[in-house]
Amino acid sequence: MSDDQAQQPPAADADKPVNKNKKYRRPKRFTGEVLFARLFPKYRETYLREIWPMVTAALDKVGVACVLDLIEGSITVKTTRKTYDPFIILKARDLIKLLSRSVPYNQIGGLVRNKERFVKRRQRLIGPNGNTLKAIELLTGCYVLVQGNTVSVMGAHKGLKEVRRLVIDCMKNIHPICHIKELMIKRELAKDENLKNESWDRFLPKFKKKNVKPQKKPKAKAKERTPFPPAQTPRKIDLQIESGEYFLSKSERDSIAMEKKKEKQTENTLKRQEERNQAFVAPREPARTAAKRKEPAD
Repeated sequence: MSDDQAQQPPAADADKPVNKNKKYRRPKRFTGEVLFARLFPKYRETYLREIWPMVTAALDKVGVACVLDLIEGSITVKTTRKTYDPFIILKARDLIKLLSRSVPYNQIGGLVRNKERFVKRRQRLIGPNGNTLKAIELLTGCYVLVQGNTVSVMGAHKGLKEVRRLVIDCMKNIHPICHIKELMIKRELAKDENLKNESWDRFLPKFKKKNVKPQKKPKAKAKERTPFPPAQTPRKIDLQIESGEYFLSKSERDSIAMEKKKEKQTENTLKRQEERNQAFVAPREPARTAAKRKEPAD
């Protein structure tokens, strides 16, 4: 056996399965320590204390160290010897930036930040009595479970990709029925042997996004503003002086008031009589046309 043959490395076994889930490890360590710090306001101190165990646990999985300094009011993230992804420190920097700006920890990385909107879209994915979810399971051949903020899927790789696309689009305000119709058409086209090697784009439906604009309320006309205050409302005595009623005696005022009252009473009685008389008025009858007599046939 020659020296060249002895120095050659052993050949890799072709039948040996490759573990794709294994973490990527750098051949060399980082030459220096990368560190980012961020100040946070005083009112965020109590919230950061509560969620800090979850933050440290999440960053420890990717090999990033984090420090919460309550005296200086700062959050620090830095690389360690366990750090294997060079880009993860930039993601950690963005994480502490969001936490310092009053973003809740549960909402970081979520597809929908508004809770009410998220609940509506999650219900849209389930459907009435779970019918939409059953249709997705039948068409994709996967088991789908929606629980809280998580969608769990088990099945073949092809079905998993379809369910993933459907769920992400549902959270982006695209209704699941669009994808269900598309899957049903694909299922029927797959049965035809002549169309197996052709493009199915002409058969698939194309849904256009419609933005329904809300109706604009009519704007109220702005009142003209003047620097002068409004005119003072006249008093009862002022009105009596203008009409001359103030200079009359009490008996004369009472007699005038009684006359006005009687006039109103007479007007009301006349109106009531007219309303009662309308019930006795005969309705108009339609005009009758003279019917033509048919002449006897010879």
